[in-house]
Amino acid sequence: MIGYVTVGTNDLEKAAVFYDRIAELLDTPRMMEDPGNFIAWGKPDGGAGIGLTKPFNGEPASVGNGVMVALAARDEDHVKAIYDAAIDMGGTCEGEPGPRGEGFYAAYFRDLDGNKLNAFVMKMG
Repeated sequence: MIGYVTVGTNDLEKAAVFYDRIAELLDTPRMMEDPGNFIAWGKPDGGAGIGLTKPFNGEPASVGNGVMVALAARDEDHVKAIYDAAIDMGGTCEGEPGPRGEGFYAAYFRDLDGNKLNAFVMKMG
């Protein structure tokens, strides 16, 4: 159902380094770019992508309270690798990798602009 999610940034160049690394770990390339304004990562035939943009209205980007982008990982080791990369690049911890209920394993972090993300894997049955 979801085609893509966009998060705001106040420093596109710096934030792009953060998201390029996370996208690399998810085997997801840049698929669209408007230099200086917008970058999108995704696969035309894949699931939902993520976009990074300076706000169109020219006002500073801010974080939405209760808003989070969830990134599907392959397994628990992949969750940890994504989390570790985010923290190594200056992201902040919002919950270290671990189980979060039956069949759900996740790690939570914020990007350089304070946008909340998680990497997760679900094991049903």
